[in-house]
Parts: sequence; C-alpha cells; structure tokens
Amino acid sequence: MTTTLDLLKIAQEEQHGDLFKMLDGIYKRSKVQPKGCSDAIIWEGGNSAGGVKPVAHAFTDMFALNGTLMALDVLGLPFLGVPMMAQFRHDTKLASLDWFGKLDYTSLKWSTAGDFMVNEGGKKVVVAGKSANAPLRTAAGVYCNVRPYGTITSIRFMPGLPYSQDKKKFGVDPATGVIHSEMNTPGVRMCYAVRLFLKMVHETKQIGRVATKPTQAQEDTVNAGIVRWMLKGTKFELKRKYSVDAYEEQKEKVDAIVALLPKDFKAGMENWSGDIYEHISDTNFGLLLHDMIQQKGAIVYATDLDGDRLTDLMADAPDVLRAWGQMVLDKVKPGTDMNKVWADMGFTMKNGKDMTSVMYRMVGEPIYEQTLGSADAMLLRLLAGDETEGGTKQPYDPRIHFVLINEAYKAANPGNKELAKWLDDQLATFDKVYGGKRPKYLDGYKQLKAAIKPWGTK
Repeated sequence: MTTTLDLLKIAQEEQHGDLFKMLDGIYKRSKVQPKGCSDAIIWEGGNSAGGVKPVAHAFTDMFALNGTLMALDVLGLPFLGVPMMAQFRHDTKLASLDWFGKLDYTSLKWSTAGDFMVNEGGKKVVVAGKSANAPLRTAAGVYCNVRPYGTITSIRFMPGLPYSQDKKKFGVDPATGVIHSEMNTPGVRMCYAVRLFLKMVHETKQIGRVATKPTQAQEDTVNAGIVRWMLKGTKFELKRKYSVDAYEEQKEKVDAIVALLPKDFKAGMENWSGDIYEHISDTNFGLLLHDMIQQKGAIVYATDLDGDRLTDLMADAPDVLRAWGQMVLDKVKPGTDMNKVWADMGFTMKNGKDMTSVMYRMVGEPIYEQTLGSADAMLLRLLAGDETEGGTKQPYDPRIHFVLINEAYKAANPGNKELAKWLDDQLATFDKVYGGKRPKYLDGYKQLKAAIKPWGTK
C-alpha cells in the first residue's frame, strides 16, 4: 500500500505546534553536510535510481512548504531538504540560510510574499530575514538571477540594495571590492553578472540593453563603469552610449574591483561580439513594451532594484496588452477571442506565473527561485475548512511546484534523457488531473498519487 503524507496535519502543526519536530519524524537526517558546516540539519528522501542527482529544496512556509512536500512525495525523486520554516530560521538566527547556500547542489528556493509573523517571548514579531531572500543570496554567493520570458531575458545583478547617494561615504574597499553603501554591494559579483550578460548576448546574438542609472546612483556608476571596462578588447559594438564614459569617471573604483578578479577573467572575450545599447534604467520600461510587441529578442542587464521592477513589468504587461487587444477586437470584430489571436500570433507570455527565475552563484550550482503570492491566505482557507469560500475561490493550483521541479532536476542531471522524458510525462499527467475543474488540494493530492508512479518504482 502506498503511504501518504498527512498534509492537513502538517499545515495544522505549522500554525499551532512543533513543525520541526514533525518533519524530523517524517524525514531521515542526511549525512550530507555543506562546506564548512559540521552541524547542519539536512533531511533526505526519494529514490536515486538511475543515478539521479538530488536537488536541494528549501522547506519554508505555508503552500511553499506544503506544495513542495506534496510534489516530492508524488514524484519520489531524490532530494535534500533544508529546514527554513519561518519559526525555525528565526529561532536559529538564520543558520539554515548558510547551510542551504553552501550546498553544492542545484537548489530550489521558495519565498512567500509579505511579512511572516513568528513567536518571540510570547509576542508576535516579523521573522528575522523576512522572506530570507536577501541574506540567503549573500550567504550563497549569488551574483544575479536570470529570467527568460517570451523574447525578453532579464539579468538582474544582486545583491545591491539600496542606492547610496552620499558621496562622502561612498567608496570601494580595495581589500574586498565591496562598494560601500547601505548594502555593501559586492563589486566582484557585479563583474560576474556583467560577464554573464555579455556571454549571453554573444551566444544568442540578441541585442543587449544595459539598464543602469549612472547619473543618479553611485553603485550604478560603478556598474556602468564595469560594463565599459568589460567591453574593452572585445568585438562588441556600443550602438548607444551614455554621454559620459562611466569607466573613466569611476576608474579608480572600478580598477580596485578589477584587481581582485582572477587574472584570466576576460580570457576568450576578445572574440565575443554583439550589439550593446546603454539606456538609463527607466527608459527600458518603454523599450521592453516595444520589444514585446515586436517580438524582438533582447537581453537586459539591470541593477537589483530596477531589475525587480523590470521583471514585474514583464509579468504584468502581457495581460494588459491582451486586454487592450480584446478592446480593439470587440470594437472591430465582435466575438473574436484575444487569447486565441495572441497564441496564433506567436506570443507565449501569459501572466508571469510561469516565469522562472534562476540565481547564479560564485561557487556551486544555480538556485531556482519562485514566490507564491497568495499562498498564505489559501492555506489559511484550507485550515478553516472551506478552501473555496463557498465556491467563490479556486482551490490551490500546485502546478508551479511540478514545473520548477521539472526544470531543476533536468538542470541537475544534464544529458539524462530517461529522466527528462519521465519528468515531462509526469507534468502531462498532472495536467490531465488538473485539466478540467480544479480539484480541492487534498483531493488533487490523492488523484496525483493514484495517477503517478514515483521515480524508480515499477
């Protein structure tokens, strides 16, 4: 008989019990330890049949946690689980962020939107590290995330928030390359992000847009200066330039960062080529709309703050464009469905919920990340016993868990055609189960368990 998880009990324990103790009773402690951590708590499970390499999963909160446990149980793939539930990471002063960041495995990190409240000395406080994104990126050595969506790919340098405009405090530490500001922006990581941007422009031959704001923010001037330094000695063409050469303006600071790079950092770049356009970041909002409409391939390099805004635009604009198109169609030819026309014209962007984000780090495999916007409220409805609020709300759709697992396990196991086909087949099975009227969450779990044979079983 197939064992099942008591997903409702897990959700109840998260609200009013000891979730860590419960999960520790479900999952086996792994012998795997991250680099430099001898006391890390890592859980493991699944079946490594066929030599499948596991993916490290952050066990966080609400449906980010519950949906992950459900999907891993249904699929039976090998995994490492890091306890990063809000209360646990708060009580342990974010120790598990270090564990997760130092695991040399392709990883999958979920975050929940908004503030998460935890108990501290009998009162409710906002959890330390909030969604854990910023401290995790710092701990894991992340230097950017890449978000391809339709014809647009956004490369967002991180971490680098917020902007510093105090010139008296502004400078670069020659020993570490850290750009001094409120966030202590790591300049060396900035160089790696710029190099990845140029590499992708070279390999795809799409246009490259540099979306910085060198006239306003000190970090952005260094950022733009690093781009100019990186272009030297290559075959890239700078089709549109800032009025000021940011490298010449920030030469001392850029050179201090460059001095810390590996000596062969630019090896091979002398043959890289492509078209680069320098734009003040705000301009890219308008340009991206034109790029979307014209289905023009573009790779955008943006700073942390502006990159976040640009990906919001990428997610939101398709719905707006389709709604506007429907208004035009209704005026000209009533009865025509804009969604069908959108697909017939070759557009693939929907509403941003299917946009993946991959964070690259200095050492180790990439981290796949996703935010579940309304997952908190959805789980509370489930706990209240009326998941659909009298039929006015849809049950939770866990498809994004299966999509990201599909991508992360393929990335962790390149060339494993049997695994890749199996993953695609299970996603197709998921779509059959959820293709009609969406089942309630616990019913959907039972149907998926009945329809999918876990990896490595006959």
